[in-house]
Amino acid sequence: MSAPIVHGGGITAAAAAFGGSPEDWLDLSTGINPCPVALPDIPARAWHRLPDRHLFDEARHAARDYYGSGEILPLPVPGTQSVIQLLPRLVEAGRLVGGTDDSVAVRDNRIAVTDDRIAVTDNRVAVVSPTYGEYARAFASAGFGVDTVDDLASIGAGHRLAVVVNPNNPDGLIWPAETLIALHDRMKAADGFLVVDEAFGDTDPALSLASRAPQLSNLVIFRSFGKFFGLAGLRLGFAIARSDILALFEDWLGPWAVSGPALSIADSLLRSDVSPIRGRVNERCAGLHAVLTGAGLQISGGTALFTLVADARAGDIYTHLCRHHILVRKFDYAPEWLRFGLPPDPAADGRLGEALQRFER
Repeated sequence: MSAPIVHGGGITAAAAAFGGSPEDWLDLSTGINPCPVALPDIPARAWHRLPDRHLFDEARHAARDYYGSGEILPLPVPGTQSVIQLLPRLVEAGRLVGGTDDSVAVRDNRIAVTDDRIAVTDNRVAVVSPTYGEYARAFASAGFGVDTVDDLASIGAGHRLAVVVNPNNPDGLIWPAETLIALHDRMKAADGFLVVDEAFGDTDPALSLASRAPQLSNLVIFRSFGKFFGLAGLRLGFAIARSDILALFEDWLGPWAVSGPALSIADSLLRSDVSPIRGRVNERCAGLHAVLTGAGLQISGGTALFTLVADARAGDIYTHLCRHHILVRKFDYAPEWLRFGLPPDPAADGRLGEALQRFER
């Protein structure tokens, strides 16, 4: 059995190792907005009844307006295995046909050939890395060859699917829209798919390909709901793609994949004015940067929701912060990296700053 993928979070384990109760720790190990929005009223029927189609459609229409794209599917948060495992199935479905544009259509919940072309594949996928570990694991578990690449030029005609996280986690690397569109066109020419994970896209909507998606037939975009709104416990996301791909996803996930309360909350919040949320996130990011630079740490990347620091003493800093009951994210594959999530308020800034100042250089 393969080792578990390491994520942010894990306050319970940290408290067990370094003492204190989980409630007393300052968790800076995730990229989640630490200032969650106020929950809207949730109708009692959302808890009492199965999530009927009208509730699903209301959330989908709100997401369509929010993201600026036409074809959208609510789904469990994209980082879960249940969603990522849809992608190997998509490749296998597309492998049976000679293209993924007008040459295919959905019939009886599957992709069917509508012309004479047949695809040739060597069953390989590319994941631009380092990034989330679940993508590579899902494809490897499904029997695909996985190439972890560090640039888009390494993605070739032999790849049936490519995964790009934009902005990337954990380094915040951004790929310009036109660069990703060019990659999509290369993948399409080889009868392949491009998956762009925009989990951290809400803080800078101009980076998103969502508004371009209707013209990009072989593109799948994943969006996370909980990170930006500070409601990660909802486990909610959205897929943006052409309608026949979304029909496959919906069929494979089965009925009621998203809870009624989650759909109700999404419908309300996606229709609200999010500029105050964006402003608060930016304010908290500025506070974090002031603390880190004040402690002499080098900021090497990040997004508005997290900051990456590169330091040869990262392992010692991590342990020092844990002894002060502050959890940040470390990386086995990059031992000089630490990722800091946003402190929730100036008092937390002060707590982090004081702990860092006590670190023996």
